[in-house]
Amino acid sequence: MSETHDQTSSQSVTKMIGEVLDRGEIAVVVTKVNGPGQIGSKLLVQSGCEPIGTLGDTELDSLAVHQAERFLASREETRMSSVSEFAPEFPAASEISLLFERLQPAPRLVICGAGHVGASLARLAAFAGYHATLIDDRAEFLSRERFPEEQIELLVADDWGSAVREAVGNGRGVSVAVVTRGHNEDEQCMQAVMRANPDYAGLIGSKRRTTIVIERLREAGVPEEQLRNIRAPIGLDIGAVTPEEVALAIMAEIVAERRGGTGSPLSAWRRKNI
Repeated sequence: MSETHDQTSSQSVTKMIGEVLDRGEIAVVVTKVNGPGQIGSKLLVQSGCEPIGTLGDTELDSLAVHQAERFLASREETRMSSVSEFAPEFPAASEISLLFERLQPAPRLVICGAGHVGASLARLAAFAGYHATLIDDRAEFLSRERFPEEQIELLVADDWGSAVREAVGNGRGVSVAVVTRGHNEDEQCMQAVMRANPDYAGLIGSKRRTTIVIERLREAGVPEEQLRNIRAPIGLDIGAVTPEEVALAIMAEIVAERRGGTGSPLSAWRRKNI
């Protein structure tokens, strides 16, 4: 392919990157960083869509698309790969290096309930680099004096369902923690959350309390697959007692889900060998 064609394709990819980010979608940008042909040529890959751009060879494009799909499933953010690692039969495979980069929305956390746990969770999420939206139907719980952090958006709910739908949007890149003060509020929030289908949804409460809410969601027609994905009770088991500790347990689970972690101790392998 001509150098002019490669440059035009890269410009198309650059334009589409902005559109993907604006829509809050997930994609992979593949860049040729070494090898024959145009260095810096790009390919944009999205699940279920035709790839945009080219790496200068149709067969290499096809191989890169399949590898990009595997990369997406890994939840890594970047990976440098020699083509010889996934397609050793391709001509000059060992000479070509490709950079795979994940495009995804900046992480957001929607928190329903601004009580002790919700407040602690909002502050911790902001500290961890998340944009947090804190929702409550009590305006006095959502003052800027209480939450001066710019990364924390405060949303007073006249109606829980409408407020949650507004905050969650299309659900991409969004985690939702429902930590309200009662069954009715939980159910209203969870109904709206299930319609938005965010990346993560968790519900605080005892096994009995969360089971009641989930059963009501089932009766309302929420699909079983979505019900199975609800983290209820929310959080990892770290023996949390205080609101701050509970917030830490919740945030740890959210990060593990986003990054593909297990939540297991990193030192477990050492104790097995002792």
